Amino acid sequence: MSATGLLSIRLSVVLTLSIVSISAPAWADFKAGEKAYQRHDYATALREWQPLAKQGQAAAQYHLGLLYANGQGVQKDDALARQWYEKAANQGHTLAQLNLGSLHDYGRGGLQDFRTAVRWYLKAANQGNNLAQQKLGLLYEHGDGVQKDFAQAYMWYTLGAANGGTIGAMKRDDLAARMTSDQLAQAKKLTREWKPKPK
Repeated sequence: MSATGLLSIRLSVVLTLSIVSISAPAWADFKAGEKAYQRHDYATALREWQPLAKQGQAAAQYHLGLLYANGQGVQKDDALARQWYEKAANQGHTLAQLNLGSLHDYGRGGLQDFRTAVRWYLKAANQGNNLAQQKLGLLYEHGDGVQKDFAQAYMWYTLGAANGGTIGAMKRDDLAARMTSDQLAQAKKLTREWKPKPK
């Protein structure tokens, strides 16, 4: 191997080790915050997670959103929860997407906005989150933020049930009893053909 090739390999190893050494302490800080949270020591959790969240770590951003949404170690502030959830959600954090959808759905921390709720629920649902799938079922069933569509509602309830959601199966069966045979056939076809869309 040439000297240039060896230098390139050494440089790659040094860069990789540098990245690992930088992220290892950050992960340790995150885990320390997680342990503190489990002990209900929210002030310590906040102290560990806040710098990581400001550096852009999605999991820390999500957990800060959780602290603000629940008023744990901080004054309850749904507007700040929305901000932190959105930062994590934009990075593909499924639970942040779900919780951000919920805040928009119920108008917590800002205006109620069903369309925005649908957008965030859809992102989480496409990652297999059964709660988001069931919430989409409800929104399609009632026409909140989307056009009322029993076939879509049935599909989302079914997907939610398949992913462990207990309410999904019950809501699907209740809805099926009110659907025409054509609607039910369309709903089953949609369910069979469903494929998750990219984040």
